[in-house]
Amino acid sequence: MLAKVISCAVIGLEGALVEVEVDINAQGMPSFTLVGLPDTAVQEARERVRAAIKNSGAAFPAQKRITVNLAPADLKKEGPAYDLPIALGILLANEQVVAEVERSLFLGELSLDGTLRHTDGILPMVSIARDRGVKRVFVPAVDAAEAALLENIEVFAVPSLAALIAHLREEELLSPYRPNYETFNFEGGNSRPQEVASHDFCYIKGQEHVKRALEVAAAGGHNLLMSGPPGSGKTLLARSTVTILPRLTIEEALEATKIYSVSGLLPPETPLLRQRPFRAPHHTISHAGLVGGGRIPRPGEISLAHRGVLFMDELPEFGQQSLETLRTPLEDKTVTISRASGTLSFPANFILLAAMNPCPCGFYGDLRHACSCSPSMVTRYQKRLSGPFLDRIDIHIEVPRIDYEKLADGRLGEPSAKIRARVETARERQLARFTAFKPPVTEENKESKPNQKLLTNAEMGPAETREFCQLDSTATTLMKAATRQLNLSARAYNRVLKLARTIADLAASENIQAAHLAEAIQYRRKEQS
Repeated sequence: MLAKVISCAVIGLEGALVEVEVDINAQGMPSFTLVGLPDTAVQEARERVRAAIKNSGAAFPAQKRITVNLAPADLKKEGPAYDLPIALGILLANEQVVAEVERSLFLGELSLDGTLRHTDGILPMVSIARDRGVKRVFVPAVDAAEAALLENIEVFAVPSLAALIAHLREEELLSPYRPNYETFNFEGGNSRPQEVASHDFCYIKGQEHVKRALEVAAAGGHNLLMSGPPGSGKTLLARSTVTILPRLTIEEALEATKIYSVSGLLPPETPLLRQRPFRAPHHTISHAGLVGGGRIPRPGEISLAHRGVLFMDELPEFGQQSLETLRTPLEDKTVTISRASGTLSFPANFILLAAMNPCPCGFYGDLRHACSCSPSMVTRYQKRLSGPFLDRIDIHIEVPRIDYEKLADGRLGEPSAKIRARVETARERQLARFTAFKPPVTEENKESKPNQKLLTNAEMGPAETREFCQLDSTATTLMKAATRQLNLSARAYNRVLKLARTIADLAASENIQAAHLAEAIQYRRKEQS
């Protein structure tokens, strides 16, 4: 007899429905064959399914010829998520279970005793199933909360194969999963209570100008590079930046959760990410680990930092190939990985915070500590960062040594919560502006709708920059002088305008004034290569 069960695969960050076809034939030599491009983990499902069926009180048709086809046959099948649908298909084909499963999705790895284990990628798989008209999903009990993040689909938490068999036989029905997400109140975007932060700006002594630069970076989504001697607080400042970033909206949280789910980094007890990601890879990280890739492409650190912060400490120590590969993601907010089997794109919309020493010993330009590096060593060290890469960083800031008087001062600085309030207000202004914006009507875009995808000034394209970054006569004169003296490229010119727009938003100004533009210009790199 032939039975069909719906399951799902993950391709990049998206799901793809897979039909598990099971045929049991009494004629021929007894065998258990899996076809449809299964990898090793799927091939090993034969032994897990055999033991799980027996230990769940059912009979495995050992003396028959069993053929399992995973369709479409040209799609590579990976991972143990097909254990449950294969086991159910065998029970249906052997008529041990009689049930209607046409519009149901089954996912889960089986233990030998029949219990279901955690499975990666639940969220994207349930998402595509819902979009394709599936009404019910049966997932491991530990993954039910993640699957229930999506609306308009019925989720059943399955503890074991035996429990699923009893449910389908209507002997002991499973109740639809009802999550309690009162603590995940995203109404209005920012109504949740603030998360407990491990770092706070109020504990950072001095460096007021750096704190201001980080506030501007957080408000507009701009990239920032800190340069200074060892021990000046660069790492602490970077790690504290997440405490001033706006709270995640539900859309942003689902985007980040999907990436962590596919990567296997989403803890079962945390079905939805509530804090913005903060990733700090070591400079010895491989190219694939940073950007993404591998034989089976997986998201890298820049995708894991999506909607959050990517902190690269000791920036010149990173591999040249990795740094140069970052140029496209910094511009396009996505990373595309091409392999012989196909091309995949992963989101990479993050704020780059980088830190570096001015020279190998770290004390070049320090008035209190002599530098031991020769001029050629300093030049070679700084030349590890190419001009095109540095041109994509909006804010370059010096982090000097902290004086004793500031270190010994017992007073607290401005808390992160107060800075975050200003950042959120500035972002709300930006979002309202982008939502109401209608680009000039042409033959190509006459069907376009108001742009609701842009969230920060750093993401503005040419049309938005032209509309929202207009300068008065005084600011125009200042910009003309800065372009000539700093030798600004066209990219740098537009980035200065976007940065000035963010500074104006923090000041609650409708127009960019000369003071806002002057602050944006002084954040640019002084030496252009």
